[in-house]
Amino acid sequence: MRLFIWIFVILLFDWYVFQAFKIIIQGWTAPFKIGVQILYWLAPLIAITFLLFSNFTDTGTWNKNVYVFLRTFVFISYFSKFLIAGVLLIDDFRRLLTWGYQALSADNRFDAGRSKFLSQVALFLGSVPFVSLTYGLLRNPYRYTVFREKLAIKNLPDALAGLRIIQISDIHSGSFTFKEPVREAISLINQLKPDLVFFTGDLVNNKADEMDDFMDVFDKIESRLGIYSILGNHDYGDYVQWPSEQHKRDNLDKLKGIHRALGWDLLTNENRVLEVNGAKLAVIGVENYSTHLRFPKYGDLKKATEGIEGADLKLLLSHDPSHWNGQVLPDYKDIAVTFSGHTHGMQFGIEIPGYIKWSPIQYVYKQWAGVYQSGDQYLYVNRGLGFLGYPGRVGILPEITCLDLVKGS
Repeated sequence: MRLFIWIFVILLFDWYVFQAFKIIIQGWTAPFKIGVQILYWLAPLIAITFLLFSNFTDTGTWNKNVYVFLRTFVFISYFSKFLIAGVLLIDDFRRLLTWGYQALSADNRFDAGRSKFLSQVALFLGSVPFVSLTYGLLRNPYRYTVFREKLAIKNLPDALAGLRIIQISDIHSGSFTFKEPVREAISLINQLKPDLVFFTGDLVNNKADEMDDFMDVFDKIESRLGIYSILGNHDYGDYVQWPSEQHKRDNLDKLKGIHRALGWDLLTNENRVLEVNGAKLAVIGVENYSTHLRFPKYGDLKKATEGIEGADLKLLLSHDPSHWNGQVLPDYKDIAVTFSGHTHGMQFGIEIPGYIKWSPIQYVYKQWAGVYQSGDQYLYVNRGLGFLGYPGRVGILPEITCLDLVKGS
């Protein structure tokens, strides 16, 4: 019964939104009117079919690509329609006031019918997310972009000048719908000939077995001085109802084993001191540490930095960028560069280099994408290689970071 109530609500909502389309197509020829009506009612037909099959079949047996694209199409359609409905409600409120005025004053100078102008505004507002989110779904999820920066490090030893670091973050392998495009990202990384590769967390969405189909992709990354990785908030399995705590621990152990199998050196509140042409380079990795209360604090930076007092350069891998302001800047002035991810740039925003850089995530995270500097210390926030939730990107493209270290004054 609840399912049929939902179907009725969907149809009623779609009928209401269609009123805006009816106003716009009033003067159109019959073939165009019929075409618009068919296209419009196709969306609720798909939504209801999807709802029925989701309730009466096991979605785990569905083709993953079909399931993800259907679910996303339904979301995009109804998100856009809610904007249309919002403007129609404003118009209906105007109509109600006009009708009340006419009833009380017998003044018929004002039209109580639906406004064509507001219908046009409604359709325009609805079309913006529909077009942009659909484009982001079809075009951008695997449109890997290399972001290059040179970081001028004060007192950088000559032996470390020109060191090239490639950073990737937030792979979220469980969200990938295709495998071959991901290989292109690995090819791009190797073409950059990195000295070091850093992975800054969120290898999976929730479960370690999400990586099963991608082991033979990410094990192809090449780096002269090694690949170093950390855990992100999604890697701990905190967002899954496990049968027992032991199942959760086993999942995390398997994920740690995956890092080893890939040839990555997973740093869990620890460090590695590398000798590079006579200079000592400390790579520090902390577990997830966030200043936001809804994320756990597994990181122990004090423990992670033990024994590196004599290092010439200290680099920190910390998944959540809020850690930089919360602990690194006030208490660890000797850490030259912090590498983070986590935000994805919200997978939505506007970036025109030199002109504008905006995303809604900036109202949650002060540092959310790219390079930031405070005194002699840097933070780089990677926009993420994968995606989560919405399987696409609008304006914020998946990132491979290429950082070259140069001597600063």
